[in-house]
Amino acid sequence: MPDTALPPIAILGAGSMGGAILQGLVASGAASAGVVVTNRTAAKADVHAGLEGVTSVALEADAEGNRAAAAGAGIVLIGVKPAMVPALLREIGPVLRPGAIVVSLAAGVTIATFEQILGPQAIVVRSMPNTPAVVGRAVTGLAAGTRATPETMALVRALFETVGAVVEVPESQIDALSTISGSGPAYVFLLIEELTKAALGKGFEEDEARLMAEQTFIGAAALLAASGEDPAELRRRVTSPKGTTERAIAVLQEAHLDDVFARATDAALARARELAAGA
Repeated sequence: MPDTALPPIAILGAGSMGGAILQGLVASGAASAGVVVTNRTAAKADVHAGLEGVTSVALEADAEGNRAAAAGAGIVLIGVKPAMVPALLREIGPVLRPGAIVVSLAAGVTIATFEQILGPQAIVVRSMPNTPAVVGRAVTGLAAGTRATPETMALVRALFETVGAVVEVPESQIDALSTISGSGPAYVFLLIEELTKAALGKGFEEDEARLMAEQTFIGAAALLAASGEDPAELRRRVTSPKGTTERAIAVLQEAHLDDVFARATDAALARARELAAGA
C-alpha cells in the first residue's frame, strides 16, 4: 500500500493507458476507496468488470455514466482521445465535487484548455505516461496546473507510482519529456529489431536471433537497475581494451549516435508542437 491514501477515482475512457493504470491501482491495493471506469461499449467494459473494488460502466447502456463517475470521484482521469476531450470536460464540469483533481492522459491537450473549459476553480494536472505502464514499469511525467498544490501533486504522484516512476516537470517540458520516455520504448524496440537482423545475418535461426537480442536488452536493463551504476561505467566494464566489444563500440560511435538521437528527438518534439497547434 502507498503511504498516501487515495480518494475514490474515476477513469473516463479506460483504453490501453487508462486500463494499465487501473491494473496498477488494483494490484497495489491503492484503490481501496473504489474506482469507477467507463468505456463506450459493453465489450470493453466487461474487460474490467471482475476487478476487485472496480465498477465498470458501459456508456452504451448508461448515457449518464461519465457524469455519475465524475461526480463521485476525488480524482478524475481523462483517458479519451484528444479530440474528444473538450466535449467530455463540458459534460462533467458541472458535476465535479469541490476539490476534485482532474488529470489529463491526453497527449497534446494543454492545461489551459482544461482550465478554460472547467472554469477557474478547476484543479488540473497533466500527465504523460508511457506504454510500460502495462507491466508496472512506466515513466510518467506530471505537470501541475495553476491551482495544483503540493498536496495535489503528492496524491497524483502516488497514483502514478502504482505503475512505475514519476518525474514532475513544468508543462513547457511535457512535450520534450514525451520525446524521451513517451517515444523511448519505440527506440528500444527498433534497436532490438536491428540487433536481431544482425544475428540473422550471422546465420542464426530466427528464434535464436530473437532470443539473443531480446534477452540481451532485458538482461542489460535488469543489470543496470540492480547495480545502480552509471550506464557508461557498465559499458566500460564490458569493453575490454583491444577486445571485440571495443572494436564494435568504435563503429557505433563513428555513426555519431549522439547526433542521431538528438535529431530524432528534435523531430519528435517538432511534431508534438505541430499536433498541439492542430496541424
